[in-house]
Amino acid sequence: MSPVLILIFLPLLAAAAIGLIPGIKNGVARNIALLTHFAMAALAVTLFVQYDQNPANADGVFYAFQKDWVPTLGIQMYLGMDPLNAAMLLMSSIVCFTAVACSDNVKERPRTYYLLLSLMSAGVVGAFSSFDVFSFYFFHELALVPTFILIGGWGAGPQRKYASYKLTLYLTGGALLALAGIIALYLHSNATSFSFFAILAAVADSPMSESTQNWIFPLLLIGFGVLVSLWPFHTWAPLGYGHAPTGVAMIHAGALKKFGLYALLRLAIPALPLGSENWASLLVILCLGNLVLVGLAAMRQKQLHMLIGFSSVAHMGFVFMGLVAYNHIGVTGALLVMVAHGFLAALSFGLAGALRSFSPDLDMTKMGGLLKQAPYLGTALGIAFFAGCGVPGFANFAGEVLIFFGAWGHVESFALVLAVWSGLVIGGVYMLRAFRNVLHGPVSEKWSTLPDISGTSRFAINLLIGALVFFGVLPGTITQKAQISINGLVQQLEKGRSSQDAVLDAPHRDALTPNLAQIQK
Repeated sequence: MSPVLILIFLPLLAAAAIGLIPGIKNGVARNIALLTHFAMAALAVTLFVQYDQNPANADGVFYAFQKDWVPTLGIQMYLGMDPLNAAMLLMSSIVCFTAVACSDNVKERPRTYYLLLSLMSAGVVGAFSSFDVFSFYFFHELALVPTFILIGGWGAGPQRKYASYKLTLYLTGGALLALAGIIALYLHSNATSFSFFAILAAVADSPMSESTQNWIFPLLLIGFGVLVSLWPFHTWAPLGYGHAPTGVAMIHAGALKKFGLYALLRLAIPALPLGSENWASLLVILCLGNLVLVGLAAMRQKQLHMLIGFSSVAHMGFVFMGLVAYNHIGVTGALLVMVAHGFLAALSFGLAGALRSFSPDLDMTKMGGLLKQAPYLGTALGIAFFAGCGVPGFANFAGEVLIFFGAWGHVESFALVLAVWSGLVIGGVYMLRAFRNVLHGPVSEKWSTLPDISGTSRFAINLLIGALVFFGVLPGTITQKAQISINGLVQQLEKGRSSQDAVLDAPHRDALTPNLAQIQK
């Protein structure tokens, strides 16, 4: 059996055991979920380290599992690991484990909670391990249904049901729009199956006309963009995360939200090179909306969990900036930020959840002195604030630097300067102001009995911090492994443009842009 298939079966096994074993106690249900998710994370780490030491199939996929699902339509269950999804599977598995570990404050119907959370984990890992468009889409929907139930049933705040419905309606609408784009892409590509590789090979052999690409690409861009909280389709995200239970916010913001970005990187942009180029100016404007306008909205937040939610949305602008650069460095930086943001979002929402389990009111103007009252929690929260600012030493900084280098000469100078300014100034203001209000000053009477983090939650927080630092100090652990796939995608993008006499705006860009090896050196 493929190890990647085991990776998906482990959380499904946990869900089945919790749901089917009669008379199972709540504590046992948590232990089952915790142990299976720990095994999933450990397996993902092992596979990430060793996958390229094993034989790959003709598509360059390791641990491949292929089985026809609907053969008459060319749909199959195609799972595995390659240089592009290896880091996403690693990050997603670790985030899912830490989400279960940080859910120790769930007291109401914990058995059902851990069953649904396990289904959500299986959907996340299944989506990132899929190489067939329909199985990719199926696993995303498998994760989305438990998300709706969990926010409505276990969320916090008086608007939790509204937040649950809004999140689900936005994501369902975006997914349906993306599905329409996927079907149109398949039909116009003349591919023999819904495999990523089959579709990309078909459009490489017989590129679609520019007019066809121009109407298919926006379907995928907006559809997947909604799933990523691309401005102005982002309003579901801060509200949904602000009212979601801790584990759900960690998994969705940390892992599941990257589904749309991954789909754009893996399929939409390389398959529709002329369409992506023609819509690039609009995408730059939208990603600046994330960086600037959502960043300014984050500055106005008083509730800590809402600040983290808006900050999470704002950071997606960096990834879109890397993708719109359409070169090796920018795309590599986008992948690294996707991984880094996954760890950071899980860390931030995990810490906010620990505070919220003590008091539902996280008004930062009424907090203070938490670094003294709860030294570990305060230190970890300070680390999250600094990582969110892009401080060197964390994986976020390494990815953002690559994005800025990649965008140089490929994006309008004004847009690039504005993006850098928003990251340095706007992000610095709201993060450092939160650092001052929450961690320093006299201890508020309301928080004078706050206990520090301990147990499995502490282990999970340490793991997330360790991952941010490790990939910040050694980003090549991810970037070097991913280069084979990224090179292939960028080459197909360039080939698709040149095959129809697409002229680049600046032929001398490569001379202006340092190559990846120089930057890593």
